[in-house]
Amino acid sequence: MLDMLKTMSVEGLIRPIDYQFARFIGQLHHTDPVNPVMLLCSALVSHQLGQGHVCLSFAALQSHQLIEGAEEISAQLVSKSGLPVDQWPQHLTQSPVVGDGRTPTPLVLDNNRLYLYRYWLYEIKVAAFIRCQKQAEVDSEAASLILDRLFKRQYTFIYTQCAPLKEPSAQKEALIKWLDIKHADRLDWPSIYRCLSGAKKPEDLTDLDKLIPGKYCLNWQKIAAAQAAMEHFTLISGGPGTGKTTTVTKLLAMLVELSLHKPALPVIRLVAPTGKAAARLTQSIGAAIDSLDCDQAVTSAIPTEAGTIHRLLEVLPGNRGFRHHQHNRLHLDILVVDEASMIDLPLMSRLLEALPDHARLILLGDQDQLASVEAGSVLGDICEAAEGGYSVATATRLTRLTGFPLEKKPYTADTPGPINDNLCLLEKSYRFDQRSGIGSLANAINTKNIKALKRTFSSGFNDITLYSTDEADYQTLIALCTECYRAYLGEIHSGRSYGEILQAFGQFQLLCALREGKYGVSGLNMAIEQSLIREQLIAQDRLWYEGRPVLVTQNSHDLGLYNGDIGIALNDNDGRLRVIFGMPDGSIKTVLPSRLPAHETVYAMTIHKSQGSEFDHAAVVLPDKVSPVLTRELIYTGITRAKKKLDLFCRKKLLVDATQTATARLSGLKARLRGA
Repeated sequence: MLDMLKTMSVEGLIRPIDYQFARFIGQLHHTDPVNPVMLLCSALVSHQLGQGHVCLSFAALQSHQLIEGAEEISAQLVSKSGLPVDQWPQHLTQSPVVGDGRTPTPLVLDNNRLYLYRYWLYEIKVAAFIRCQKQAEVDSEAASLILDRLFKRQYTFIYTQCAPLKEPSAQKEALIKWLDIKHADRLDWPSIYRCLSGAKKPEDLTDLDKLIPGKYCLNWQKIAAAQAAMEHFTLISGGPGTGKTTTVTKLLAMLVELSLHKPALPVIRLVAPTGKAAARLTQSIGAAIDSLDCDQAVTSAIPTEAGTIHRLLEVLPGNRGFRHHQHNRLHLDILVVDEASMIDLPLMSRLLEALPDHARLILLGDQDQLASVEAGSVLGDICEAAEGGYSVATATRLTRLTGFPLEKKPYTADTPGPINDNLCLLEKSYRFDQRSGIGSLANAINTKNIKALKRTFSSGFNDITLYSTDEADYQTLIALCTECYRAYLGEIHSGRSYGEILQAFGQFQLLCALREGKYGVSGLNMAIEQSLIREQLIAQDRLWYEGRPVLVTQNSHDLGLYNGDIGIALNDNDGRLRVIFGMPDGSIKTVLPSRLPAHETVYAMTIHKSQGSEFDHAAVVLPDKVSPVLTRELIYTGITRAKKKLDLFCRKKLLVDATQTATARLSGLKARLRGA
């Protein structure tokens, strides 16, 4: 068996570490080194980690697909093991290197799933933390009044949306959308139309408070804030533009205001997985604070700067551990974590064990985005475990806080699970509406609506353009990127500030599904660079030149640079080349090229690396052939990086096929959260 695994490693079917782990298990004391099932399962569980899975699930294991896309070899492996796949779990229980978790062993067999011990422990800790969280004490009367003020109707905005509309049907559609009306049939629309037609200024619309009572308007942002006030753990999930940071800023304002009479205000920390995501959170929170309807004492207690999770936990130099852990907890009362879909299982476990027992944890993320690069799909598992509606008790409390009746279906579950009350989904996008091609395409992909997907490209949307991947459109792609990147290079030659140059570069980005090949990051970076040289926009035949954009691919805690950070090489006042980075607090960091951690040119980046970023204009290119990486989550993540303009280069059939292919991440977390 080892010889066959070694050959598979050489041929690239499994990783060298997968083979070496099987070899290590075979050499352990008291272990039969020729036990083929043990050796094979050891290699497979390691291989699964490399594919993003937390465990080897025997329930999902198919004898002809032990290794994806290698049916013949899979059959040979099963034959060489000497046992059918369904007998492997029972056989493994006889090995001293496989346990049930009660005592440390290299491998753990739990509920028909095989884990590396440490990953089993990570999963157990995350599930235990979430399930043990209790409801928080909250002054319902005071919280309700604060929520009403923070989420009061913005009639200035409503007036600007409705004033240009003359047709009653258009006015009705606008009000239903912007006031979140759920029971339109119960309203006196003739009186509402008279109010709208007679309004000369925003204040004239206040009669709508009576004509459209709050109990008919379901504001999920308000409900999410109310829900998070009642729980020590809350997950708020929603797509781009659904107002996650706006919601959490108002939530933080409410929690601070409720604490004004206490000896000390809560210590709040804001974090995200990457520096880029932290910078975006900083910007979004800052803008949301400015629009809060509350006292200065409240707004000043809300932090305006976000950091990375690694910076919060404080990485120990020369050590894989963190300064903060279960025996040295973090000093905070409320932790907000943005872009939680990017957090892998090990990091989530480390973060949760470092939280003090009294702390509130609020996760923000988009459950439809790509899962973390490393093993696990924590956000997705939590969302799936919590879906189905609230318990009646929680729905009743939410009704008391928000005024909207939630005690009946579809808002409650017949038999709610242990964490049903910890999830709130924001569904309405304030960025993308029916006039948005990007929003329409994202919705069609998420709902696997192929007819709607195809209709999007023939509906005349001006924010989205579809190209093929033939040679002519490939050249169109290179020309498009050359022209778009001309803008930031022009800022350099115009003597703009570092901040202005970074901002100009961030207006556009090319995103790829693959790393290698003509349609991957490596091929496109080279093609764009050559085009910029031909246009005399960058220096020729140099690795480092003024204007070179680079993406950091390895954390450097000493420099304060992290995987995903983007910098641009610029000459300083003395003519020396330095790489500039924008920090989450708005400052600029300059680093000599020779001191940079691992990095690469970034005219093109993978969609995975783009998570946590947004661009006014994005071009997304898919390969011209079928690839296992093409999934619904990848396509959705790529297209929703674009805020205003999207150019999509792909074969339509490939796009349709990818839309119907979901990313699978195997773990036992969802089952543990449901109590199974």
